[in-house]
Amino acid sequence: MSPVRVLVVDDSATMRGLISLALRRDPEIEVVGTASNPMTARDAIKAHNPDVITLDVEMPGMNGLEFLEKIVRLRPMPVIMVSNLTGEGTETAIEAMQIGAVDCIAKPQPGDVQPFAELPGKVKAAAGVRVRPRAAGTAAESKSSATGERRRPMLASYEPDGRVIAIGSSTGGVEALSTLIAQLPENCPPIMIVQHMPPDFTASLATRLDRLYAPKVVEAKDGMPIEVGHVYIAPGGPKHLELQDRSGLRCHLVGGGPVNGHSPSADVLFKSVAQTVKGDAIGIILTGMGRDGAQGLLEMRDAGARTIGQDEASSLIYGMPRAAFEIGAVERQLPLDRIANAALVMTNLRGRQGREN
Repeated sequence: MSPVRVLVVDDSATMRGLISLALRRDPEIEVVGTASNPMTARDAIKAHNPDVITLDVEMPGMNGLEFLEKIVRLRPMPVIMVSNLTGEGTETAIEAMQIGAVDCIAKPQPGDVQPFAELPGKVKAAAGVRVRPRAAGTAAESKSSATGERRRPMLASYEPDGRVIAIGSSTGGVEALSTLIAQLPENCPPIMIVQHMPPDFTASLATRLDRLYAPKVVEAKDGMPIEVGHVYIAPGGPKHLELQDRSGLRCHLVGGGPVNGHSPSADVLFKSVAQTVKGDAIGIILTGMGRDGAQGLLEMRDAGARTIGQDEASSLIYGMPRAAFEIGAVERQLPLDRIANAALVMTNLRGRQGREN
């Protein structure tokens, strides 16, 4: 197979060199060019026709977001954002992934032994992504309308039945989670999420989703109680998010090393949900590379929980949902835009009471 052709865009010569060096160590990747700003990058795209672009978030003249919007509109291709671990940088990277970037990676910090060690894997995964035009305005929806009214629930009459929703996602997950959470009412069931992201990015993701949509979205903290209308995102880093019954359902952050190459891991979350609440849960697995979450979702289904997998057509990368589907962990396979409604129907107390009466 031909190597993956990559264009590196960053205003720092040092960063261009580090990124290029990390990528050239992989024989399946070819760095076809570099650019210091969007203007020269535009010419390099025309000249080299890359398969993937790595794009700096903050650049003079035209920042990464503005350039990304032009790429998505004029020449859609896989883009990986390269960001500083600062509030502004991570917030912009999250916005970029909602616009259409495939993934993000943090710039190295002082003392990093292997800068950009994860980048070759991300680039090769991105090369297999089918980049589709994004619907205008999806990332700009607000928690309240111009009149100050909350978003209306998708169901005419919704009341949560006490069950918990657990979600696992990876590459493409920021866009998928945005689409899903945008369709939830303010009184949605409690939702726990593992999204594979670097440390610090998950806090920015939670802040942005909380600002845009009706439920209360937070980065999970150890001991935080599980409440209706709240979405808990596992913090990126060395610990896993679990559901624990400790005088009431709570978030529990636990160490133990990567599982399936990830920390936090969707498998760890799903397995804890299966053990803690058994059938009183809904498990959802979304777009992502690899197998993380498949076995845990199967344990949820075996414990009596309902399970949903994102279908291939709507997945940016159909790795995690495929792995779960192939082992029988997925009860229903649905396109992304139907998953939220399906989960609400499954957890609607009024609908359940109607069926029982």
